[in-house]
Amino acid sequence: MRQSLYLKELSILGITEMHDTRISNLKTIKKISPDIQTVYIKPPAKRSIASVIQFADVSFNTDFYTIQMLSQEAVKQNKTHKVIIMIEMGDLREGVMGDHLLDFYEQVFELPNIQIIGIGTNLNCLNGILPNQDKLIQLCLYKQLIELKFSRPIPWISGGTSVTLSLLINQQIPAGINHFRIGEALFFGNDLFTGQPFRGMETDVFVLSAEIIELYEKPVIPSGEQIENVAGHIPSFHEDDYGRSSFRAIIDIGLLDINPVFLIPKDETLQIIEASSDMLVLDLGENEQKYKTGDLLTFHLRYMGALGLMNSNYVEKVVR
Repeated sequence: MRQSLYLKELSILGITEMHDTRISNLKTIKKISPDIQTVYIKPPAKRSIASVIQFADVSFNTDFYTIQMLSQEAVKQNKTHKVIIMIEMGDLREGVMGDHLLDFYEQVFELPNIQIIGIGTNLNCLNGILPNQDKLIQLCLYKQLIELKFSRPIPWISGGTSVTLSLLINQQIPAGINHFRIGEALFFGNDLFTGQPFRGMETDVFVLSAEIIELYEKPVIPSGEQIENVAGHIPSFHEDDYGRSSFRAIIDIGLLDINPVFLIPKDETLQIIEASSDMLVLDLGENEQKYKTGDLLTFHLRYMGALGLMNSNYVEKVVR
């Protein structure tokens, strides 16, 4: 099942707003359901400005030059484009520095066809900095400062991603925070603070099935002169494994599809060895499960693995 059909399943749930960092996905969303508000959740590249205006109702921004270009393109397309200004709060990914915030807003408010609808921040995604009450209260104070200075309402305070949900559930979120960008918790059900599932949430909504395309008993230790493999690794081996053999299976996925670190075999006796571009090798030990070529092996996924697979044109998607 192609990506568009998966997005259609989401639209059927009655969702009114979807976020993405891929304009092609926003384009698909608009084709499926034009009334869904689309939000482009990273600063737009210059080459993407026209498409952002066409397919994103809202974009996250941190650079005045970029917003100028969005303004010019919005005038050209006769649209009003909404923006959320991201503020740096310590994780050191995107965001305007707080010292420059008022000057930045003063310039943006003068741009035609641009409507500032919110401020926001990103935490945890780059350096793992956790949100807390102090940071989110500071974000609320920035909003109040801007509204008092310019007498312009700022409807949204976008307080973060899935990592902030634990604070929300524990009633530790300041009242002003009214917008979240939820991905991992929504689809994987986990509280990122504790690593445990939220009550009532399922953690295995996404699974990957891949077919065994070769299965032989082979030596555990390779033979010959060794250099880096295609993944840039030099595999190491334990001296106790010399002379040993095990059953090894190749499945029909590889690095082009997913990084193996994001795969968790459903059969805990399987061991992931290494992947090349289009194949992944597994150690089956003595193959007590009697796997054979043509069998499907199933994997649970970590969030970043599912994210990559859902954006791959090479992996079939099936909604059950």
